[in-house]
Amino acid sequence: MSSQPVSGTVVQRTIAVLGSAAFFVVAPCTLAGLIPWSITGWQLRPPFLGLQLTRGIGAIMILAGVPGLVDAFARFALQGLGTPAPIAPTRNLVVTGLYRYVRNPIYVAVVAIILGQAVLMGDSRLIVYGALLWLFFHVFVVAYEEPTLEQTFGSEYKAFRAAVPRWIPRMTPWRSK
Repeated sequence: MSSQPVSGTVVQRTIAVLGSAAFFVVAPCTLAGLIPWSITGWQLRPPFLGLQLTRGIGAIMILAGVPGLVDAFARFALQGLGTPAPIAPTRNLVVTGLYRYVRNPIYVAVVAIILGQAVLMGDSRLIVYGALLWLFFHVFVVAYEEPTLEQTFGSEYKAFRAAVPRWIPRMTPWRSK
């Protein structure tokens, strides 16, 4: 029985998966889990507008955000061969999955999860927290991420940026040429 040598890509992908998993626990789980829990204690307040329907809307927002967040993290590791963490960035620009609709699906998903929790629990403090976090994300994206991606990926990123919106998703998927 012969053994094949481990390819460099398999090793890179394994390291990227482990790094992304660690960063997932540290960043999104803290931002969309630990901090909202510290604010609310997961205590339900009266529903917004006195309508129980709002709780269902909040649950839908959470249920939409979580798989999108996991998918985007997986794409960073498996396709980008890196992590969402600035200290271990991707080697390849990721433009598949939800990235065909919006340039920042991780940030959009985290904010959707937080706002979903706010609506589900009827807690306006989480709306304020979600808005402040989105503002932080916006400043970070404009001041650091976009210039760094343009410098790293050049015309490939410029084409992506020109076709895919930063925050509000496209209605149809973008297809790179």
